[in-house]
Amino acid sequence: MSTPATVILGTGSYAPDRVLTNEDLSKMVDTSDEWIRARSGIRERRIAAADQATSDLAVQASLRALEASGVPASEIDLVVVATVTPDYPMPSTACIVQHKLGVPTSAACFDVNAACSGFIYALDTACALVSSGRYRRALVVGAEKLSSVVDWQDRGTCMLFGDGAGAVVVGPGTTPGLGLIGTKLGALGEDTDLLYIPGGGSRLPTSAESIARGDQFIKMKGKEVFKLAVRVMEEAARDILEQHGFQAHQIDLVIPHQANLRIIDAIAQYLELPVERFFVNVDRYGNTSAASIPIALDEARRSGRIKAGDLTLLVAFGAGLTYGSALIRW
Repeated sequence: MSTPATVILGTGSYAPDRVLTNEDLSKMVDTSDEWIRARSGIRERRIAAADQATSDLAVQASLRALEASGVPASEIDLVVVATVTPDYPMPSTACIVQHKLGVPTSAACFDVNAACSGFIYALDTACALVSSGRYRRALVVGAEKLSSVVDWQDRGTCMLFGDGAGAVVVGPGTTPGLGLIGTKLGALGEDTDLLYIPGGGSRLPTSAESIARGDQFIKMKGKEVFKLAVRVMEEAARDILEQHGFQAHQIDLVIPHQANLRIIDAIAQYLELPVERFFVNVDRYGNTSAASIPIALDEARRSGRIKAGDLTLLVAFGAGLTYGSALIRW
């Protein structure tokens, strides 16, 4: 590249202490460990405490990312939080995270809602703003408390989701070709009813009737979402590679959204890559939506799965329906 890209200076993640296993779930709803693992590859997920909000998870991940980056909170001038489970409808969770971390009041703070693609959307936004020169150090967070919007009587969805947060610190690069090479974002707005939370917004404000119907919980048409996820994530991966002149075999590690092991296996097959080249932790966390990719990214970095010079592909798909991919050279 002719100019230095933005780079990830540090990563961090956090998962709540409570582990909810498939066996635990089988005591709450008509399901079994075998049934869940066969359909999703998930064997357990983390559940936040009653007094933990999304911002609390975000702060813990952010502290670890700041420590890893060597950048103090006082030097952060942009905070972007990707989430579909904000602390409040307003203000933004980013403002709460700013205050809890001691980020200066001169920093810009806002949330991004792109569901499971949210972290890639937030990363693209922050990197573009840093690249413009208007900001120097950005904190990008994906955080969710999905247990607060899951119907624990719906076995088709409650088995899938968990809580957690991941974060990165972004700054300007000094070496051309290293850092964020590019992103590909998009949406299929005609398919919003395949995965959504119907209640609580201006379309269907919260009421006694909406709560009685369970409109505050995640609704999903699983088979349709599965088919679209595989197709669109494969296309997003191929598009970003073609756009920047790479072949799939040149990718050192793929970090996909951790929604379902069967989706990951299918994408590996279509891209003709060994599944060993995919980072997988869905078995331990379930689907943590916007937190999924940054948690996996942090674990990959800390476990040595990503080394200097490696080419990493991030790819996600979520409610909206949104999708996104990103290429990073470390």
